This record gives sequence, structure tokens and C-alpha cells, in this order.
Amino acid sequence: MRIQSIIPVLLMAVCAALFSSAGYAQSKEDEERTKIQADVQKTLNRLYDTQPNSRNIISKAAGYAVFNQYGVKIAVAGGGKSTGYAFHNKSNKKTYMKMVEVQAGLGLGIKKFALIWVFDNDKAFNNFVNSGFEISGQGNLTAVSDGKGVTHAGAVSVSPGVWIYQLTEKGLSAELTVKGSKYYKDADLN
Repeated sequence: MRIQSIIPVLLMAVCAALFSSAGYAQSKEDEERTKIQADVQKTLNRLYDTQPNSRNIISKAAGYAVFNQYGVKIAVAGGGKSTGYAFHNKSNKKTYMKMVEVQAGLGLGIKKFALIWVFDNDKAFNNFVNSGFEISGQGNLTAVSDGKGVTHAGAVSVSPGVWIYQLTEKGLSAELTVKGSKYYKDADLN
């Protein structure tokens, strides 16, 4: 009879352990979302301080995406990764996303910067969120800081309806270096 009384207790213990681990996983995802949201808000505040008109541009856009990126280059290879989210202004919906980057060429160093994507229309926003975005090759796109030649001063046009602000430790960057980068939805956080 003792074994019969132990079995229900063991079953309850196993169920409790399963439910608590599921709760732990959920809280870990919530913690990650909270961290990303705080990082995005800090980045937006830095952009608004550096380029005050950007607040108006972003609020009138179809949506935006923010990524704080870290890159490492050692000898002839390098790479980076990032998390962030895309925000659709009309629906107030956040889509958590990731970025991976691969680069080749001589160099050594660690680079930290933020990219703020601005989407002029729903089509550009939806393409970014649902299909991802890939940048291949390498080159420098130069932003015109006084607004001549671009409609969003301080931002760089990377495709029709898509603009990027790049913030470095020193503030707004005058150029954007593009590499082999891929942006895609974060399956764990959405």
C-alpha cells in the first residue's frame, strides 16, 4: 500500500516540475523582450537627441525597426549579430527580429552601433518583416546631413521607401557600411 500512496505524489511532483519549467521558459522570453524594448527605447532617445527631426519622420512613417548591433573582426573574417524589433505605427504591433552578419577582409576590432530602419509605406515594412532583408556585398552609402539629396536628413536610402539611420558611440554616422547581413523574425519571441 505504500507504493500506491507514493505514485500520486510522484505524478504531482513530475507535473509541477513540468509546469514550472514551462513557466521559467516563458519568463525568460519575457525578460528578453523587456531587455530588447529597453535597448530600443534608449537607441530611439539617442537618435531623437542627435537628429531631432527624426522623431517626426518616424511617427509619420508606416513603421520602423531598431537593432543594436555588435560586430567582431579578426584577421580575414568577421561577423555580428543583433536583436531588435520592427514596429508598425498603424497597428501598434511589435515583431521581434534577429540579424546575422558575415564579412570578409583584413581587419581587427569590435564595433558597436545601432541601425534604425524607417519604412515610408506598408509594402516596404511588410517586406522587411515577412521576407526579411538581405544586404550583400560591401560599400559605403553616404548620408547628406543637411538634407540635400535625401528626404530624411541624416538617413540613408537603401531601397525604395526604406531609410536607415546609423548611430555609433560618437553619434549619427555620416556613412553606412553594408555587408552580408540577413534580418529575420525571431521564432522564439513572437
